[in-house]
Amino acid sequence: MNADRYVVVGNPVAHSLSPEIHRRFADQCKQEIVYEKQLIEPGKFGAFLETFRTEGKGMNVTVPFKQDAFAAVDSHDELAAAAGAVNTIDIRDGIARGYNTDGIGLVRDLVRRHHIQIERRKVLIIGAGGATQGVLGPLLENRPGELWIANRTRSRADDLAASLGSDSDTRIASSGLEDAPADADLVINATAAGHDRRPPEVDPDVVRGSTCYDMNYGAAATFMVWAQDEGAVSSVDGLGMLVEQAACAFTLWRGVEPVTDPVLEEVRALVEARD
Repeated sequence: MNADRYVVVGNPVAHSLSPEIHRRFADQCKQEIVYEKQLIEPGKFGAFLETFRTEGKGMNVTVPFKQDAFAAVDSHDELAAAAGAVNTIDIRDGIARGYNTDGIGLVRDLVRRHHIQIERRKVLIIGAGGATQGVLGPLLENRPGELWIANRTRSRADDLAASLGSDSDTRIASSGLEDAPADADLVINATAAGHDRRPPEVDPDVVRGSTCYDMNYGAAATFMVWAQDEGAVSSVDGLGMLVEQAACAFTLWRGVEPVTDPVLEEVRALVEARD
């Protein structure tokens, strides 16, 4: 019997750790799968999915195709619908169902692994792009006292904050980066600034005395290092988020939940060797 086929798609995608992560999950859970990388040209995602749905069982989606995936799948879960983006596709009987596991992965890493409290705390998230949109739902489910979105272009932060409505007890606020509050308990960097080694565009007072989380990892986690140097209480990178969101996808596909800590340890060693 042929092993079920899975794939991660993106552009670029050569750097993706997803095959390494999912192969380790499969070995641990005694699952027979094939997991590959696939580079797709812009505008070609829909055509690729139409072909893959006849031969594959699932797909992880990375930049820049999460919105394309949202448009191409047959249905969405609530988190994907709220984010307007899909990072995981489950294919059964040719039907492609879209999910977003990014926010669940973030919260699991924050709460389970690092024991960082969200409930009733003031959370500042820097950035108002797709990475932020993908995690807001699970963050709000953990009932922070205040959620503040700060972005270089303030109008994007304002629009995103307004889209969240007022259904929860959490106070929602927004600003430009220059007006980001200096009293947040938890500061999350959801920008990709570290990938081009740009310095953070927020005042050091914003992170001083706070717990900081950088969604980037490896050499791109420059915000984490900067926050440490500027007096953050603690500062961690987003590699655990990557592993946790992958674990959510694996469970959706295979019906078993992998143990993530040993996989994270092995993948971190790969990242350190690569960087």
